[in-house]
Order: sequence, then C-alpha cells, then structure tokens
Amino acid sequence: MPTGVHLRDARQQLFDAAERVLLRDGPNGLTSRAVTDEAGCAKGVLHRHFADFDAFLTDLVLDRAAQLETQASVLRESVGTDTVAGNLTSGLTILFGPIPMAILPLITFRDELRARLRQARPGGGIAILAQATTAVSAYLTDERELGRIAADADIDSLTLSLVGGGHLLFADRDPGPPTAAAVSKFVTAVIADAVQRRPDQGRR
Repeated sequence: MPTGVHLRDARQQLFDAAERVLLRDGPNGLTSRAVTDEAGCAKGVLHRHFADFDAFLTDLVLDRAAQLETQASVLRESVGTDTVAGNLTSGLTILFGPIPMAILPLITFRDELRARLRQARPGGGIAILAQATTAVSAYLTDERELGRIAADADIDSLTLSLVGGGHLLFADRDPGPPTAAAVSKFVTAVIADAVQRRPDQGRR
C-alpha cells in the first residue's frame, strides 16, 4: 500500500480486512499481523493510523455498529406493515447477521476493548447488542402506539427477551445460522401474549 493512501481509505481497507479475518478465523485469529496480511500492506500501516491494536479494534467495532444502526432503521420503517412477528423476524436476522455475531465474541473476550468502548460512548461496552436493543425497543414502542400489540405490553421485558434470546439463537451457529422458520417460531412465542391481548385483535 503506498504511503500516500488517504487515511480514510487506509482505515476502510484495514477494517474490511479485519472483517474478513473475523468471519474466516474467528476472534482468536484476529491479530494485527493477520489484518495487515489480509489487507496486503505492511504492518506499519496499521500503527501509522492507530495508537495500538486495541485502538484499531475500538474504531472497527464503532464503525460496524454505526453501519448496523443504519441497517436497523429498516425495522423502524416497517412499523404498521406486514405482521409484527414477520418484521421482528427480519429485523433480528439483520441485527444478528454474520458480522455482528463475529464481533460480539471479540468484545466479550477482550477486556481492554470493552473498557475503551465504554469510554467512547455510553453503553459502548456492549456495542452491537446495544444497537439491537435500541432498534427492537423503538419498533415495539411504535407498534404499541398503533395498537398492533397490547397497550399494557412491557416493552422492556419484550425487548430483553427478543434480544437476549435472539443472540443465543444466532450464537449457536453449528452447522449454521438458524432458519427463517426457527427465528419466526421464536419471535412468535415471545410476543404471542402481547399480540393476542391487543385492543384491535382480529384486525390487520
């Protein structure tokens, strides 16, 4: 990589390389050497733009969390359309896609990374899960206002069940991610009571 490559371009190339390493080799395989080798550049390029490897990982996680926030907006935009279960099934599939699920173990097993994420922003120590929680909670709140789930539904508890259970469902990736049918079955079970008790039961 030429030394004159623009900072933003170099950062993005390194982030993309790290993502590929994560998906292929998992958190244990993600080293500075693996990233620069994957990016096809000298190891010094990474340290030219980041104070150390944990600083690089912090920016990587925050960058991917920002991308996830944009993707999660699709869930919010689906309010009032299709079915609540169908929208949540699609939403969880995005929120717990391959990249988020590869990043979460990285955060879990690197204490310094969690510490730096907490310093970077409130709740940052559990970045990705925080994005998922915010997206699901906002969606459920909007659907409750429309009357598609019960007015007395406990949004916090529903969100915790969907995000926590969804994380466990997608984390068990052997032999692969859950099917759409499996995710739909899970979501339907979690929200069944809130949907059945809604004031407009029987109407779309």
